[in-house]
Amino acid sequence: MAITKEAFFKPDKPTTEDKASATHSAARQIIAVETAQRAEKTERLRLLREAQEAALSPVSTTRRKKVF
Repeated sequence: MAITKEAFFKPDKPTTEDKASATHSAARQIIAVETAQRAEKTERLRLLREAQEAALSPVSTTRRKKVF
C-alpha cells in the first residue's frame, strides 16, 4: 500500500458550487437531447402530413365552371 494523503484522510467534500455546476450541466445535456428529439419528430411528422395532403388532394386544381 502506497503512503498517500488519500490513504489516511478523507477527501474534501464537494462545494455547493461544484454540486450546482454538475446539476446544471446534466440538466442542460438532458434539455439539449430532448430538444433535438422534438425537432426530429416535428420534421418527420411535417413530412408525413405533407405526403398525406398530397395524396388526398386532387390531381388538377383548376376546374372549368359549367355554363348553363
